[in-house]
Amino acid sequence: MGIQDKLNAAGITLPAVPGPFGAYVPAKRIGNLVYVAGQLPMKEGKLMAVGQVPSRCPIEQAKSAARQCVINALAAVKAVEGRIDHIVGVVRVGAFVNSDGSFTEQPKVANGASEFLIDLFGDAGKHVRAAVGVNTLPLDAAVEVEFIFEVA
Repeated sequence: MGIQDKLNAAGITLPAVPGPFGAYVPAKRIGNLVYVAGQLPMKEGKLMAVGQVPSRCPIEQAKSAARQCVINALAAVKAVEGRIDHIVGVVRVGAFVNSDGSFTEQPKVANGASEFLIDLFGDAGKHVRAAVGVNTLPLDAAVEVEFIFEVA
């Protein structure tokens, strides 16, 4: 079953790509890699999670938001490539978590993206990753995630 079929079976429709919101593109292919710019957890035009984790945004909500960033990243790949079933693996994930000063559990939030990628791609979804705490993100988002996918 291809990635698009898995998304369809889960009732997930890829959204339209709204950006870019600056002097960049949402995704760019170089060789057999597609680099996807940082994705915010937008769903139906609204941020799913805002504010610092965990004081203003619970960890589980931020984790769900990181999962939504994967959906938005796949939409960015589709916008550039016209399809997503040629994605053969996930190379890297970079998760940025809008964190309270003493919060040190950014990897738990990033797992929302990582676990979903492994669910979708199996072993090919295993990737290298950074999970970084930051003091703020665009639009006060709780999380932003960037990706590198390998394509055939």
